[in-house]
Amino acid sequence: MKKNDVKIGDVYTAKVTDKVVPVRIDAVKGTGWSATNMATGKTIYIKSAQRLRGKYRGKTDVPNAGQENARPADKRATSPGATTNSKQPKATSSAQKATGAKATKDAKPSKAATRAKQGNTKAKKPSGLDAAAKVLAETKKPMTVREIVKVAFEKKYWKSDGKTPSATIYSAMIREVAAKGKESRFKKVGRGKFTLNG
Repeated sequence: MKKNDVKIGDVYTAKVTDKVVPVRIDAVKGTGWSATNMATGKTIYIKSAQRLRGKYRGKTDVPNAGQENARPADKRATSPGATTNSKQPKATSSAQKATGAKATKDAKPSKAATRAKQGNTKAKKPSGLDAAAKVLAETKKPMTVREIVKVAFEKKYWKSDGKTPSATIYSAMIREVAAKGKESRFKKVGRGKFTLNG
């Protein structure tokens, strides 16, 4: 791609640490751009337009799309300090199998049960996307993600301790639009604005 083709706020595919992922261009930085890796939510630096492969067209455009949950584990496995650590649990688990340590296995169902109970309690609170849909349904007009998050916080529909809740919700909304298409709850209208689909 050429530098003149790159627009702030648009999402492109780019190769980041040997994986092709969608990235949103946030601002001009030096000779390149500050961008957000849509798969991980992390801020990255795009040095030149040559790193961008083209506009993001949905999951089919990115081979690694839908594997966001696997990324942190992959990074731990490939990081220099984690190589030894990743082998140690395997050795421990094989030692436990050899000695027939049932205590650990017995402890797992109780943890799962505890998580299930906690999950039931947390299920009452809407997710960030649910809150965004509720805000858009009430306002019935296109809004930026920052406006949506502000209203959701004010009305206590959702809360987040994250440093960039707007970027988190933006990424989630973009992923839902890309994954579900016409079935998505959201529709992007104009630059950085969303409304309810239908």
